[in-house]
Amino acid sequence: MKQILILTCIVISSLVNSPLLAQQNAFIEDYLERLENSRKYLILVAETMPEDKYNFKATPDSKSFAENLMHIGYALDWHSQSLLGERESRNWKTDTTFAPLNKSKKEMIATIEKAFDETISLIEQFDTSKLDDELDYFGLNRSKRQIFLLLSDHVTHHRGQILVYLRLNGVVPPRYVLFQ
Repeated sequence: MKQILILTCIVISSLVNSPLLAQQNAFIEDYLERLENSRKYLILVAETMPEDKYNFKATPDSKSFAENLMHIGYALDWHSQSLLGERESRNWKTDTTFAPLNKSKKEMIATIEKAFDETISLIEQFDTSKLDDELDYFGLNRSKRQIFLLLSDHVTHHRGQILVYLRLNGVVPPRYVLFQ
């Protein structure tokens, strides 16, 4: 009986310390570091734009600076809470959490900070055994690992747009920080 118990402990220990699990945990650790750096830079960009320029649009059909900023928050929420965390999605057209209307610059930045906090909290607790689980992403099968990467790409895409908005308004963007 004692030998079976020892053997069971060895097998369980080897599974817990497997290279695959270590790689998955390293992915989460690396991702969290990158996401935190992305947050710092985005908040710096948002703080740099004067509040009276938050409604600026590069073209009439474009999102405004504020709309892009709030869209980043919505995407953080949707990718993390709904796709990775399996919570029902907010309705972009009717939910007011990420609507810029009647929000001050300070309120929008606080909304973005909260979205990052909630995203980071979910990712810190994410079950790495689910990284390869697949789900429908606009008609394509994507793993949850790919959802992590799509989330980062989306933040970068819209942050790039609002960096251009700074320049178009004669505002020098904050210096780019590597590894985000």
